[in-house]
Amino acid sequence: MERSNRYIGITLLAVFLTAACSSGKKPAKTVPAPPASEPAAQTAPLTPATPAELPPSLLPVVVTDVLNGVPVEEKNDEQGREEAASLLEEALTSYQDGQSALERGDLDGALAKLDEAYAAILRIKLPPDSQLIEEKNDLRILIAQRIQQAYANRLPAPGRLNGSVPMVDNQWVQKEIRSFQTVERKAFEDAYKRSGLFRTMILDEMRKAGLPEQLSWLPLIESGFKVKALSRARALGLWQFMRSTGYRYGLKQDKYVDERMDPVKATQAAIKYLLELHDLFGDWTTALASYNCGEMRVQNVIRAQRIDYFDNFWDLFQNLPYETARFVPRLIATLQILEDPAKYGFQLPEPELPLQYETVTVDQPVKLGALSTSLGLDPLMLSYLNPELRNESTPNYEYQLKVPAGYGEKVLAAVPTVPKWIPPDVIFSWHYVRSGDTLGLIARRYRTTVGAIQRLNNMRGTLIYPGQRVKIPGRGGVADRTAAGGSPAAAKSSASETASPAETITYLVKPGDTLFSLARAFNTTVEQIKSANDLADDQLLAGQQLLIKAGKPGS
Repeated sequence: MERSNRYIGITLLAVFLTAACSSGKKPAKTVPAPPASEPAAQTAPLTPATPAELPPSLLPVVVTDVLNGVPVEEKNDEQGREEAASLLEEALTSYQDGQSALERGDLDGALAKLDEAYAAILRIKLPPDSQLIEEKNDLRILIAQRIQQAYANRLPAPGRLNGSVPMVDNQWVQKEIRSFQTVERKAFEDAYKRSGLFRTMILDEMRKAGLPEQLSWLPLIESGFKVKALSRARALGLWQFMRSTGYRYGLKQDKYVDERMDPVKATQAAIKYLLELHDLFGDWTTALASYNCGEMRVQNVIRAQRIDYFDNFWDLFQNLPYETARFVPRLIATLQILEDPAKYGFQLPEPELPLQYETVTVDQPVKLGALSTSLGLDPLMLSYLNPELRNESTPNYEYQLKVPAGYGEKVLAAVPTVPKWIPPDVIFSWHYVRSGDTLGLIARRYRTTVGAIQRLNNMRGTLIYPGQRVKIPGRGGVADRTAAGGSPAAAKSSASETASPAETITYLVKPGDTLFSLARAFNTTVEQIKSANDLADDQLLAGQQLLIKAGKPGS
């Protein structure tokens, strides 16, 4: 029992450390490491860890350099430095042995070696300014992650342990039922109708993982089955992931994509999170409360109880945050209504049909609206199927784009014919500061803001000087003036103030523009414009953005 309790304690720390690592923060120094009740066995150094497994700062060459004279800690005696180096090498070796055992499927052996590695880490005493503190913390996180992995492989599938959400009926559940029957009635019915779009997919994913099908209704109370639902706490998507939790479970978030809004990927991430929480707490009600407010918050409530145990979620109910306390009763109320709608006065609408699509690989940025139009589809169709694309365009890297069933080959043929889209953050023109210029004057001149200019140029203040070259956001400058009805000749006149010969500027195509007229206006050639914008032919579309190298032909 003592050994089991120690493993559970280490596993809890593993979850915390993994979350801290995923959010890009180191664990706080005040968090105590789990005690080790057994001394670490001394092992002979083995083959160094591979670069694919350990970060560069943990490669054995660091230990070798330490032994050759790089300070281990700010101690006055050589014995202290050698001891810290030896313990770090011992921890690395035990960690590597544990990883090897895990790969062989020897879970008990893996846990024993990981225990040894952690015990060695605890014996390394470092002053606050030691150069090895970061290496020690990195290795601690790696060990914790492997312990978590070992326990995930040992535990039985959740479906065989407390395999469903207990359908209790108490005053809190009844209160939520009344809310759904009255003030939330329309929202409940609308969410039920939208559920048809995604629930078949959700059920398939949950059955693969062994989760109870009841959990497929979680998005009804989380987001109303809206893929772009955004909470006051900045949680996003069907499953309401915070940014840090999304990163933790592999949801990509960059300037092109936010996979928290991808129904399939977010569902797979939510299943991983729910499984981890069930493994941690052992029952679905407490796991669901943790899903809503975070496992650490629930653990703090458990530890704060006057008694040293809790029987189930309802022991914690009144000590949880209000929204979290409501979360479980709301799900149970939802399940009761859906089991017998007529009993509770509901005549639910027919659910929408599941989305039907196929995926194709697109490797260049194109606007979804332009692609839809070229295919004769509703302009919003591809955006509807790909809500995770933040700018309603494909990224500048390979991406699996969802397209209507039967349109895969048509999309692949159409992509090269659609103008390549330039992301807003790379569209800008140049302004050369003159005597008397201020950021405010420049911002007004180009119809932008001081803040936008500061962000684009990484400026901390407003100080500028004559002759300085300043980037102007693409929505101002040449692009805006030409979009407002100016001619290429007018654009050329404006460009002469913001771009020197051979400077790249942006131009927004207007009706009547041709590559020939633009080449003449900007003292360049048709071939150079086509090359700079990857144009396959001479066709231009109104509103299309072009990068043009202003100057003399051949410059």
